Amino acid sequence: MAYVPGNLSLVSSVNGFGLYRYDSTDTVATVDGSGYFNNADDDLNLAVGDFIDVVVWATAVRSGTISDVGKVIVLSVSAAGVVDCSDDLVAQAVASGD
Repeated sequence: MAYVPGNLSLVSSVNGFGLYRYDSTDTVATVDGSGYFNNADDDLNLAVGDFIDVVVWATAVRSGTISDVGKVIVLSVSAAGVVDCSDDLVAQAVASGD
């Protein structure tokens, strides 16, 4: 799939850095791929150093079950707006707790 507008939310911005949440049915590995986010094409304003918490939904976004979570950081943004994120900083499968 591709980036879905409306599923990326700015949670907080401090000292010029943003903390975002992105909900998707795409895997974290897909989301952290270079060019998944594009400032020019997607009308975004991601910057180097921004963190993105990724929440992966098993079925539809914000309904059903969460299948994975991850955190990535923006490493670079090209002149064409292509955003390159790190590999998942938190490689942890979701497990329910009791």
